[in-house]
Amino acid sequence: MMLSEVAQRLPAPSRLVGGDVPVSGVTHDSRAVAEGDLFVAVRGMTTDGHRFIARAIDQGAVAVAVEEEQPVSVPQVVVSDARAALAWLAAAVYGDPSRRIDVIGVTGTNGKTTVTHLLESIGTAAGRLPAIVGTVGARIAGKPIAVPRTTPEAGDLQRLLAEMVEAGVDLAAIEVSSHALTLHRVDAIWFQIVAFTNLTRDHLDFHGDMDSYFEAKYSLFDPARAERAVVLIDDEAGRRIAAGSDLPVTTVSTKGPADVSARAIRAGISRSSFEVETGEISFRVELALPGRFNVENALLAAAIALEIGITPEEITAGLAQVQPIPGRFENLDLGQEFGVVVDYAHTPEAIVTVVETTKPFVDGRLIAVAGAGGDRDQEKRFDMGRAIAGADLAIITSDNPRSENPDAIIAAVAAGARSVTGATVVETADRRLAIRTALSSARPGDLVLILGKGHEQGQEIGDQVLPFDDRTVAAEELRVVRTVNEEAS
Repeated sequence: MMLSEVAQRLPAPSRLVGGDVPVSGVTHDSRAVAEGDLFVAVRGMTTDGHRFIARAIDQGAVAVAVEEEQPVSVPQVVVSDARAALAWLAAAVYGDPSRRIDVIGVTGTNGKTTVTHLLESIGTAAGRLPAIVGTVGARIAGKPIAVPRTTPEAGDLQRLLAEMVEAGVDLAAIEVSSHALTLHRVDAIWFQIVAFTNLTRDHLDFHGDMDSYFEAKYSLFDPARAERAVVLIDDEAGRRIAAGSDLPVTTVSTKGPADVSARAIRAGISRSSFEVETGEISFRVELALPGRFNVENALLAAAIALEIGITPEEITAGLAQVQPIPGRFENLDLGQEFGVVVDYAHTPEAIVTVVETTKPFVDGRLIAVAGAGGDRDQEKRFDMGRAIAGADLAIITSDNPRSENPDAIIAAVAAGARSVTGATVVETADRRLAIRTALSSARPGDLVLILGKGHEQGQEIGDQVLPFDDRTVAAEELRVVRTVNEEAS
């Protein structure tokens, strides 16, 4: 597409300087520039893309999009906000891929990853060719693709969508984070359906307060972005969205009346089942995932699938054959006589949910390993501690301390844990040692929960990301514990 045609797609005024050229790609990352690309100079939180214009041109950029006219030899599009322009420029260059497949956007604090994976499984059972994009990466027609964040930057996301179209994908389920909405990453995407899971305290280091966090999520439910909405109304935020959005809304609930509801719920520690009720049809779902929270996720996925024409039989088959989701209540079984589960729960509410889900099914003690991240919302740390103290043994440790002192974070979390009467609390900044302590303390019938990092494969300490995967470390420590026990016997 010619640069002048691309510039015409911008919703805000722009100015073309220096002539016209054909453009074949769009990127905001000067390191990723390929011959024929349009480089968009985005001002970030720590650096300014305008500093890297010369590098981008050296690597083959044929044009640049800038906020101030530059003394360069290539054509340039001058815009008021390069970050906001990036999505529209990329959508134009890549041929509006979101208009060519069914795109489902899932937002909310918890459950986004699970819902998108459930939709992938349902889509496969229905004979569709699905793709997903989110926290644990992306898959296009079954092929894994690494992505750097829950919702990629706008140019990368539009390119991913174009790759999906090329691969024959006809259903894409995308996690839409509040950061993505605030930072324009999903602008210019047309969603067939936007869906909402729930809202609990998270990301207030970025949004400032819960009202701003809610408004970021709510901005997805706009007729300019989507055709219709499917909203879980089991919390107040969902009910506000359902009542306030100008989109046609299908309501979903596991607790009461809704357009799509669940009844006869059976939620166990390894399996769940329920009946989907729409008023017109009902059908039974069996799910190899634990807990009522996964009933909510599966019901929402089923309601979305119904909206795009997938049959109850295909939904039932898809949910029945869903594969384990990395780091989401992931069981680790090396033959030990106690349970080990790794889960991404990293908010007070998510930890409470996991603890309350598992405790009734544990014959022995519940042992939890968890912490709080550095350079993030400090006010939630006390509540994190109280949530972890719901276990019989709470081991407070590091979870990506980043630039903060790990001991200070642990002390804040532990203060919350110790405020719970009768809590048994252990502190250690060494996460491996914390996991070892939990596993060596476990006895037959106990359950060890390793919470907070889930699928993550690194530990952010200072300015380094050190290799660390809870699942790998737990497996290594389990082997050590087993060897020690065998030698002792």
